[in-house]
Amino acid sequence: MFYFLTLEHGLDGPFDNSKILLSHPEALNDIQNPAWGPLNTSHHWGEPLFGYYASDDRWVLRKHAQMLANAGVDMVVFDNSNAVTYDKARNALCEEWEDIRRQGGKTPQIAFLCPFGNPDGIGTLTLDELYDTLYEPGKFSDLWFRWNGKPLVLADPSYANADALGKAVRRPAELGTGSSLGQSVTVDRPIRAVGGEFPTWATRDSGFTMSLFQGGPGGLLIASRHFDNVSDNATVMLDAGNVLPRGHYYLEISHAVGKIGWWSVTGRHGDGAYEAGQATSGHRIIHVLYDGEAAPVTLFWPESRPGAKDIERAKNIREFFTFRSPIAPYDLTNPPRGAWTWLQNYPQAVQTNPEGLKEQISVGVAQNYNASTHLAPMSFPGAFGRSYHDGKTDTRPDAVQYGFNFAEQWKRALQVDPPFVFVTGWNEWTAGFYDKWDRYQAPPAIFVDEFNEENSRDIEPMRGGHGDDYYYQLVANERRYKGVRELPPVTARTIRLDGRFDDWQSVQPEYRDAFGDTVHRNAPGFGHAGPYVNDTGRNDIVAAKVSYDKDNVYFYVRTKDPLSPSTDPDWMLLYLSTKPGNQTGWLGYDFVVNRLVGVRTTSLERSVDRRYSWEKVADIRYVARANEMELAIPRSVLGVHSLPATIDFKWADHCFQKGDWTDFVLNGDAAPDDRFNYRATLQK
Repeated sequence: MFYFLTLEHGLDGPFDNSKILLSHPEALNDIQNPAWGPLNTSHHWGEPLFGYYASDDRWVLRKHAQMLANAGVDMVVFDNSNAVTYDKARNALCEEWEDIRRQGGKTPQIAFLCPFGNPDGIGTLTLDELYDTLYEPGKFSDLWFRWNGKPLVLADPSYANADALGKAVRRPAELGTGSSLGQSVTVDRPIRAVGGEFPTWATRDSGFTMSLFQGGPGGLLIASRHFDNVSDNATVMLDAGNVLPRGHYYLEISHAVGKIGWWSVTGRHGDGAYEAGQATSGHRIIHVLYDGEAAPVTLFWPESRPGAKDIERAKNIREFFTFRSPIAPYDLTNPPRGAWTWLQNYPQAVQTNPEGLKEQISVGVAQNYNASTHLAPMSFPGAFGRSYHDGKTDTRPDAVQYGFNFAEQWKRALQVDPPFVFVTGWNEWTAGFYDKWDRYQAPPAIFVDEFNEENSRDIEPMRGGHGDDYYYQLVANERRYKGVRELPPVTARTIRLDGRFDDWQSVQPEYRDAFGDTVHRNAPGFGHAGPYVNDTGRNDIVAAKVSYDKDNVYFYVRTKDPLSPSTDPDWMLLYLSTKPGNQTGWLGYDFVVNRLVGVRTTSLERSVDRRYSWEKVADIRYVARANEMELAIPRSVLGVHSLPATIDFKWADHCFQKGDWTDFVLNGDAAPDDRFNYRATLQK
């Protein structure tokens, strides 16, 4: 699954195209319309179900792991195609996913997609940075996805060569909140000012404090000034106040406001760079105004020829990974061996391994492509959106809910049946707002990869619109591709409701739910959204069982810690679907237990008019003690008069706020997660 780590807080926005165009449809052909906000900013195509979150929101990262693992996703591929590795968000994700695994839960593995080419060494730089920060030190090694016995990386093997690794590359280093960036510099004649070049990634209201020290970090402070409203890629100079003699100095920026960085030269042959007070590789680009000169001089670190260490390092990297070259075009019908696609038009080409054997195919939700101009912005007419299939766009008003494009691509993948299916994608919620891109110029407004609900390619559930339709379409096709285990029948046994629970030990199967999915949320959102707060997690459900005899159906549930009091709101609700096809009841649930709880009995209620509205049917017996509960429901009340029979069920604690399916996803703990159900088969 293609996965994105690009959502940051502190930027402008969020700007939601779906909401903007709903209120201002005329803005589509007017990029000056104030409803858009500033040019070159990131825009959401819609609102995620989890809100306009940032990529380091740990509650969201845990929820993503749960949803992807439940869908059968074996690994995620992080998009580093723009030569940015998003270390902060990536490390947050890996830390949370490792924690889930320590608690016995499941998560996907991880791999990376590097740039599609190597202009100015950006492919090499990205691969080198990943190797340096993650693979060589063995960080998060339990999460690495291995292919043919080695960690997989989507990069051309030529990125790992000594000439490329020894080359210095110009790229920006971002100044983190509460951190600093610095560069030591030695000058051979007197100077009056010193500075650098500072990108803001086209955001506004960026600033920092620039300070100059004599001697190095921690030396004598000579001058300091705070700069506001720094323009993108501006050269900013700090006046020393008088002429400084030749010698050794240290320039530092700190106290970031908004998004801002420092253009640097990275590579293995620079020195003098610092981050958060610690020496790091590379060299910040410095401008020096010498005394008596009219303009500053730019100091670059010189290029160097690769040495023995570069040659050895390149060899180590080539031997460490299984390489597969990433393919950018969507219409490549005869791809080279050993290359993989991330997105293609239907019918997708079959990718082969270096030996020419069938290995991989891509499956996409939509493609920023059209029949007349080929690769094109999603916002331009004719884009292959979610409703594109059979060579045309389905124009029915509700077509977006059916996933026609996705279904067509899955049909092809299932026919080919390769060892690896690459799905695009999970959470690419944003795209840049441009007035021109490639050979295209506005109007209409240009959004390349994502635009609106129809012309976007996320599977992650959205708020409103198609909701979680694409998630369960993914689940269904993953199961067709990988297969499912045979469903075992439940053990028939009479259960004594005595609170000892020992008569449940031999009952099978045990229906399990992951530990640790009741964590609370308190995190800033993308741009100025949030904070997002959710403290509904309470009883962590970990296991359930079902049994039956001629009179009753028995249910058992266990939580990680002792149960909260039964007087708590929305306490340990049990939802039951007793009729096949889910055509009756609320979300298919015909009955609910525990909405009205007494000391020795609790309520069984029936759904009214398929709404979240219930009428009492009977009082039933239950016992709750410590972290376990058992209850008995008469078969006659459930309508289970003869066998075999099937009952779908779900336990849910503290989920409900609105009374719709999103509550199972957003609140408390549901077992199984989200809209999944457990299935109990009762045999004769």
